Amino acid sequence: MTTFQELEMYKNFDELANDVLDLAKEILPDQLLFLSSISDTQQLILKLSNNNTSIVVTEGMVFNLEETLCNRIDFEKKQPLIYEDTMSESSLANFKDTLENANVKSYLGIPISFVNGDKFGTLCAVNDEVTRFDEKSVQLLQRIVRMFSYYLDLERFAYKDSLTDLYNRRYLSTFFEDNHHTEGVIFFLDLDGFKKVNDLYGHDEGDIVLKEVARRLKAFASEHEDAFVVRLGGDEFIIHFPYMSSKEKLAEQARRLLDSLSTWDAKYRLSASVGIVTYPKNCTIDVKTLLKHADSALYQAKTAGRNTYKFFES
Repeated sequence: MTTFQELEMYKNFDELANDVLDLAKEILPDQLLFLSSISDTQQLILKLSNNNTSIVVTEGMVFNLEETLCNRIDFEKKQPLIYEDTMSESSLANFKDTLENANVKSYLGIPISFVNGDKFGTLCAVNDEVTRFDEKSVQLLQRIVRMFSYYLDLERFAYKDSLTDLYNRRYLSTFFEDNHHTEGVIFFLDLDGFKKVNDLYGHDEGDIVLKEVARRLKAFASEHEDAFVVRLGGDEFIIHFPYMSSKEKLAEQARRLLDSLSTWDAKYRLSASVGIVTYPKNCTIDVKTLLKHADSALYQAKTAGRNTYKFFES
């Protein structure tokens, strides 16, 4: 999960997560408490309080989101979800067997979101006994979650581009520092004709184009496991893939990417060019050099007529 990869770069995340659970434990000492992150399809247990219950949950467990109670939380309204007696809830009839097997008799889930509204995950309290959650305790937990959310945003802003919400150059550098032993592929791309958009229609219009490019790139990257997108600056972007495919498959991906960036309002006349560089496991070349190589391939694509791709050849 990309969220989990991002969290590994946050400073003092483990310490703060433990503090959040310790504070929550002071409020609900008899509960099993955990922090989770949520994607569109999965829930990952990040941190767990010490527990003496018969509920079997461990850090690192991944659940199908549709099969969790957290999937029912209203993140838009940011309201807690409370089931004081799960076995007596008629709305949980389809969950009854799952809850009985997990021995979850009560549940409290508080949504955690970023400032821009994106889901982060939940702070949850579960128990193997029926529990009465008083309003004051729930409100105190919501205040703890708000403070935790502020921390998440501070860390997120350090690694995110403010215009497009893509990762930035700092994230890319930190990623390579932490993953220098792995193989991968870099697609370095920029837009053909973007300068004319700014010159003819203004920078506000240019920003709209960049946001749309970011949306398309994220959609493209989401089709590939653990791929991520970076905005280096201006109209320059990186897509990073954490594995090497054959040259033929990479060429096919590049063609699909170019197709996704070639359809625009006729007034823009935009396309893209891509430079591709691969690197093996335990590569001794640093990220700056890899970007130079990818930029060299991008230049070759530009000189070849644009709206095309080129591989870096050493």
